[in-house]
Amino acid sequence: MKLGIKGYSTILSDVAGLLESARRVSVRATNAIMTATYWEIGRRIVEYEQEGMDKAEYGKKIIERLSFDLTKRFGRGFSKRNVEQMRLFYVYWPIAQTLSAQSGKSLTLSDESGNISKVQTLSGKLQTVDAKFTLKDIANRFPLPWSHYVNLLSVKNPEARAFYETEALRGGWSVRQLERQINTQFYERTALSRDKAAMLKKGAKPLPEDAVTPEEEIKDPLVLEFLGLKDEYSENDLEEALIYQLENFLLELGGDFTFVGRQRRLRIGDEWYRVDLLFYHRCLRCLVIIDLKLGKFTHADAGQMHLYLNYAREHWTHAGENPPVGLILCAQKDHAVARYALEGLPNKVLAAEYRTALPDEKTLAAEIDKTRRMLEGRAIMKSQKGKGK
Repeated sequence: MKLGIKGYSTILSDVAGLLESARRVSVRATNAIMTATYWEIGRRIVEYEQEGMDKAEYGKKIIERLSFDLTKRFGRGFSKRNVEQMRLFYVYWPIAQTLSAQSGKSLTLSDESGNISKVQTLSGKLQTVDAKFTLKDIANRFPLPWSHYVNLLSVKNPEARAFYETEALRGGWSVRQLERQINTQFYERTALSRDKAAMLKKGAKPLPEDAVTPEEEIKDPLVLEFLGLKDEYSENDLEEALIYQLENFLLELGGDFTFVGRQRRLRIGDEWYRVDLLFYHRCLRCLVIIDLKLGKFTHADAGQMHLYLNYAREHWTHAGENPPVGLILCAQKDHAVARYALEGLPNKVLAAEYRTALPDEKTLAAEIDKTRRMLEGRAIMKSQKGKGK
């Protein structure tokens, strides 16, 4: 709508800037409490671990049980990996060391319920004094957002981790800039450089792709999960619905397909991946890994599937079972593609057997295309009903 109001563009720009600023402040405040909360969760896990005889095994059971129960009660955001990150966060960033260095004393953390936590001082001795920290006190110790600390947790070298934390604070790095610097080994390159000042100055300059908009900050999956909001922005509703429909479609084909899991996570090196659907085919005696893409099929999709297959062959396949097979489904607009990844099979006879027993690729593509159109139609109808109210 255009109105002939003199100077309107100025007030629009001012109000938009105010809203963006307010959003950033709101996200920062949420992030601070979230980070402090996760540190406290990590502290309690470590304390509880110390009660067990076999620390490693006891700790693993605690993580698994907490992940299960917290997910049931609070929803997403408490996978075993996430809970383990909270534990490591406490281990890698012991607040008391910093505070005791300032006061010259060793400290004991105590929560609002009066629970006492003994902490190790800089001298290495375990002592306690009266001290009490609220979530606000803890939040003041961690000025970076939680997503930054998640990235820092992947840095195993303590000196490198401290370096990235310091530079991220000094340079105001976005999470993308921090991730890029870690991936390109900025710490190692700076350490080897003769002109370290020049390296640090160059590294402080962000690239265009490092920018994070206020909208992206608000829609950060970590923030949405912490607030208990539906993750409408990080998960594509259409993709979720397609996966659900595909799962039912394959199970309706007969008794050969047995459902194993959805969004199954796997870790290769320091990277985490997930496969959309995992089935077991009783006749072929093999796992079937299904990956759905909302776009055009690319060679990168095939390469990623082979990565999954190699992992599944080594870690998920039982003795006596045949090698896993991959199914890539691309539900791009007005066209659907289904392709099996069979190149990794040991012989052509087995590949031919797989072709015969598995659903025809054209049938799968047609089902995906039909389902996508149906779901999009429902979304349009829902939108129209909402406008009519």
